[in-house]
Amino acid sequence: MTDTALTKRRWRRWWPWIGGVIGITALFWVFGRIDYQRFLAVLAEASPGFVLLVPVAIAAEQLLRAWKWRQLLSPLRTIGVLRLFGAIMGGYFANLVIPVGASPIVRSWLVARSQGLATSAVLATVAIDRVIDGIVFTAFVPIVLLLFVIPDPSGAIRAGLSWGAGGSLLLFIVLLLALAGYRLQATHDTGWLGRCVRRLPPRLVDPARRLIHSFAEGIVWPREPWRRAGILSASVLIKLIAATHFLWAGLALGVLLAPVEYLFLLVFFGFLSIITHFARLTAGFTVGAVFALELLGVSQERALAMVLIVQFANLLTVTVTGGPALWRRGVSLRELRAVEEHDAC
Repeated sequence: MTDTALTKRRWRRWWPWIGGVIGITALFWVFGRIDYQRFLAVLAEASPGFVLLVPVAIAAEQLLRAWKWRQLLSPLRTIGVLRLFGAIMGGYFANLVIPVGASPIVRSWLVARSQGLATSAVLATVAIDRVIDGIVFTAFVPIVLLLFVIPDPSGAIRAGLSWGAGGSLLLFIVLLLALAGYRLQATHDTGWLGRCVRRLPPRLVDPARRLIHSFAEGIVWPREPWRRAGILSASVLIKLIAATHFLWAGLALGVLLAPVEYLFLLVFFGFLSIITHFARLTAGFTVGAVFALELLGVSQERALAMVLIVQFANLLTVTVTGGPALWRRGVSLRELRAVEEHDAC
């Protein structure tokens, strides 16, 4: 092993610990600024009705996501929305018990398992779903930048959102073209993909071809115009519903922002989730979310309370819906780990 490879391996091993220390340090910094008597008073005055609307909005968002996924899966198989909703929530629940990032694999496996489909084919529809969601998400950024003056004299946040949106849009377009190119290559064994397969050991050639072809089968786009329009419309509505999470949490605590400010939070939190996920920053989202709400004039205590309400509601919704969904399908924790380990291999 070369010195460079050894250094990279050590870096990958130690970075989660470094990210954890950075995240926890920032979290202690946030909690150290909080007036706890005022924080508890804010929570005590929270309106239960608005608090309950947060998990309702989260469930509605995922139910609409299930409907959108149904349209993407329609060329392969017609599947009920509630069944897909259960698979999505089961995938989210899996993230609580096995490494983060397993959700797309688990939900694809759940659907494939019950419908007699190849997991790779279903996973391809999830990939298309993610790419479409990404493109729609980036479309919100210029709207926010045009309609909202970000309270940041340095202009760093505005510049970060601009560059992030541009880079993300380019990446998603490249991914979309890559998926289309992959499907084209998979149908022709004479292409570069076919040549790579033929270079494998003989015992791996047939399994590799089956995997390649099954994934390509899932790279489809519905022929019906109404399904195509529905997929794009659902992606937009999903983002708008997601923006209401902090609307209801804020109203529960007496905080009401301008409509465009909720769109700013949607965009800011979207990039924040990506950064904290890949940087492995423990509690990074909590710290960043409190910072964003403070920018909009929300007090530290109310900002932290809003973030915790949304996070707890999300955890509660996933646990209440995802856990039973896996139980009804007879899926054990051992099976979930086996699926994750099989994909990792």
